[in-house]
Amino acid sequence: MSSLTQQRRVVEQLRRESHIKRIMVSVAVEDLKKYVLEHATEDCLLVGFHSQKANPFREKSSCVLL
Repeated sequence: MSSLTQQRRVVEQLRRESHIKRIMVSVAVEDLKKYVLEHATEDCLLVGFHSQKANPFREKSSCVLL
């Protein structure tokens, strides 16, 4: 790939990125906090699973023959 072609691709990428809407980090953090608090009751890491069968991380039971 020639240097000119590579530079054109870089310029095209920078033009695409310049049109992306940007928000302040403080606004993004507040939105993220709001989302997490609204969905906390559905988070299995916070409230656990409703039954052991629903838990994909449970210990597998082994079959014991007597």
